[in-house]
Amino acid sequence: MKIALDIMGGDYAPAEAIKGVQMFLAQEPDASVHLLLIGNAAAAAPYMPLLDEHQYRYTFVEASQVIGMNEHPTRALKEKPESSIAIGFGLLQLKKADAFISAGNTGAMMVGAMYTVKTIEGILRPTIASPVPRTDGKFNLLLDVGANADCKPEHLVQFAQLGAIYARSVLGVESPRVGLLNLGEEEGKGNILAQATYPLLKECTGIDFIGNVEGRDVFHDKANVIVCEGFTGNVMLKMAESIYPILKDRNIQDPFLDNFNYEIYGGTPILGINKPVIIGHGISHALAFKNMIAVTQKIISSDLTEAFKASFATPTV
Repeated sequence: MKIALDIMGGDYAPAEAIKGVQMFLAQEPDASVHLLLIGNAAAAAPYMPLLDEHQYRYTFVEASQVIGMNEHPTRALKEKPESSIAIGFGLLQLKKADAFISAGNTGAMMVGAMYTVKTIEGILRPTIASPVPRTDGKFNLLLDVGANADCKPEHLVQFAQLGAIYARSVLGVESPRVGLLNLGEEEGKGNILAQATYPLLKECTGIDFIGNVEGRDVFHDKANVIVCEGFTGNVMLKMAESIYPILKDRNIQDPFLDNFNYEIYGGTPILGINKPVIIGHGISHALAFKNMIAVTQKIISSDLTEAFKASFATPTV
């Protein structure tokens, strides 16, 4: 399998990306994973010797331009066709890569996914999903976490379906339970969106809908997949991610709390598009890049995209 990695994306590029590649290749003996490192050769040169013993396991792809974190996504992709992000999506489109990873401009990654890789037929909107730690050491899946701030009930139903398929295929959950994030457990609670979504989820075949879950349930083994619109999901995710640095600064250590370190899972996949695309944090360090590559390898091996296509080939609601 070939995984394209934008080594120019993120606040600490390209150093941390290359260090993450070194960590992954040193720990992953499977030589079938070949990395396509997309970046500026001059900027990467001081760090490339780290990969000297793994030269046969990667190919360097020159990118003379970089899309900045604050640039307008659509304009930047149009005006910078030689940027690392544009080239990454080009490799996907030409089937020269099986997946694409970047910790660069999130908007550009979403635009590239929508207009280059494109949404799977039958899916209304792609969604971004993120693992959230559980007290038993495992992870639940929260979606959407920022791609769709405003949603219709039909969108949340599809997020539930996509999340359940991901939990089965990638996380290894045999029968994932799906919950709707709400301000109370009882049916009929919540805002207009939640109230309209609940009956649709009850009627949806192919998922195990257990009803509403509250914020206090997110870190427990109540629902494996927790569904909400992207505004709420992003606030929830960012709040959860703030816990780790606060407790680290106070020298508080606990295995459960350690899982709040976003670098443990690396990045978040865009679900519902025709090729695997993983978005990383702009502040990603080497560990995050290493784990982004690892989860991408898992996604490709699980044949997740084909599972999505099969599920949405016929209506399930």
